Amino acid sequence: MPMDEIRKTLTASILKLLRPLVRLMLRNGFTYGDFADLSKWTFMDVASKEFGIPGRKQTVSRVSVITGLTRKEVSRLQKIDTPDDSAIAHQYNRAARVISGWLRDPRFQSKKGTPAPLYFDKGKASFSKLVKEHSGDVPPRAIYDELIRVGTIAKDESGKITLLSDGYVPRTGETGKLHILGTDVQLLIDTIDHNLQQGSQTPYFQRKVAYDNLPIEALIEFRSMSAEMSQALLVECDKYLSQHDRDLNPDADGTGRKQAGIGIYYFEQDVIKDE
Repeated sequence: MPMDEIRKTLTASILKLLRPLVRLMLRNGFTYGDFADLSKWTFMDVASKEFGIPGRKQTVSRVSVITGLTRKEVSRLQKIDTPDDSAIAHQYNRAARVISGWLRDPRFQSKKGTPAPLYFDKGKASFSKLVKEHSGDVPPRAIYDELIRVGTIAKDESGKITLLSDGYVPRTGETGKLHILGTDVQLLIDTIDHNLQQGSQTPYFQRKVAYDNLPIEALIEFRSMSAEMSQALLVECDKYLSQHDRDLNPDADGTGRKQAGIGIYYFEQDVIKDE
């Protein structure tokens, strides 16, 4: 495809991608200046780390040429600390592991194979035991407080803790939801970028099903059906990956270290006809 056609198509795609992002930023008090600063820093960082010449040290001048930023601006940006949400990421990963273990570990399930209500620290299968088994050395109380805060679990009158959601999706914690925005959207774009670069040789799976002339009534059943089928697939994938994850199984065979998974999301929006 000619370069001008690629640029035209990419421009249209970037505009579509930016629209919901800008909407979210404006809703949370971000200005264009804030976005511009983050954009400049990201251009500098990606060019510095991923567009160097093999065997040669990346220079300020080369980063300037690649990004269009001045040498002075590149030097200034390189001195700025990386915006970091590692604490939130750590919290998210630990909590997600606990929920995953609750869903697939038979020791913490009912006879029907569903997550069993658990006492905090009473009984052979307790919430504290669940956290210890699936989240390492994190204090059970810290995980409990976090899951209560975001509405993923609840304690009944008997003192048992029940699981309200099949996954760690914060219902009330804005920072947790915004962290998911950064990780999940990044992974989707990375997958698309990989497929664009690799062509048909080693593509990653990336598909969607969509129709644009659906009645509202049909979506009520579809929301429920798609959620149930998607959750079943995710549970099966989780069972497989957890068997090979070295954090959960230190003796797992294999070489190297990779992150891999599968993500599913539901979308729904009004169709606006062209006038």
